[in-house]
Amino acid sequence: MEKVKKIDVHIHTSMWKGAQINSHVVLASPEYLRKVYDELGIEKGIVLPLVSPEFRFCVQSNEEMEYLGNKYSDTFFWACCVDPRMGKNNAESDLTYILNYYKERGAVGVGEVTANLDMDDPLVDNFFYHAEKCGMPVTIHVSHKKYDNYGLIDDVGLPKLERALKKFPNLKILGHAQAFWCEIDDNVTEQSREDYVKGPANGGAILRLMRKYPNLYCDISAGSGCNAMTRDPEFTYKFIEEFGDRLLFGTDICAEGQTTVLSKLSKWLDDSYEAGRISKENYVNICRGNAIRIFNLNLPIDE
Repeated sequence: MEKVKKIDVHIHTSMWKGAQINSHVVLASPEYLRKVYDELGIEKGIVLPLVSPEFRFCVQSNEEMEYLGNKYSDTFFWACCVDPRMGKNNAESDLTYILNYYKERGAVGVGEVTANLDMDDPLVDNFFYHAEKCGMPVTIHVSHKKYDNYGLIDDVGLPKLERALKKFPNLKILGHAQAFWCEIDDNVTEQSREDYVKGPANGGAILRLMRKYPNLYCDISAGSGCNAMTRDPEFTYKFIEEFGDRLLFGTDICAEGQTTVLSKLSKWLDDSYEAGRISKENYVNICRGNAIRIFNLNLPIDE
């Protein structure tokens, strides 16, 4: 069975050599990522900016992402992001103007949203409203707590995410991170929301929300997404059969040392397809087709 070239919907890098996220993480360079992509069979990635101060001590600009997308056009598409506190830091700020500005310049989506605000905060509502209005998919980092953390905060069972999905039905939201993916099973505690839970999964809140809200998509990148997909393969194959049109491959590589761990999902998808556990349709969708459709990328789906 022939493998397809993947699209990575979640990648981080910088135009500056040696740029740091924090005191111990240096971002991988575009040249390094191209080498990794060639090794893993990845055609291109969507580079996501880090615009909120919670995540790194030197925030990135959307202009840097545009620069990367233009200079390394054979490797990257680019997304923009807006911190919900931007503009006038109130729930009336016109974020449509900002988002449309970058959309017209080539941004294919919005994210990664890492602002450490409650997901039902009026500022976040305003952000979701304008992203929906602009017709741009949003990648969110879901967090389990405020302070000493980053990402939009939700409770066990993801009630605030459900509220957003219901309130903004035309907004495509891509869920990501441990506090999201731990909800692939009902056995969730405040402690387990910080971890990569092993063992059987029954679908939990994610299964319920996926069935109820067609605007919820799953970013299966990073250790959290890979762990969720591989912890209970028999459940996952059924999950893929039902929702293969809303799962998107990604790596979330930030630093060079993460490559070995974050390449596991790529091999798992290839091996599962070759073993006949994933249909060709779902394999192509997850690896590239869904990304091309959702982010409106100018690429052929089956390649």
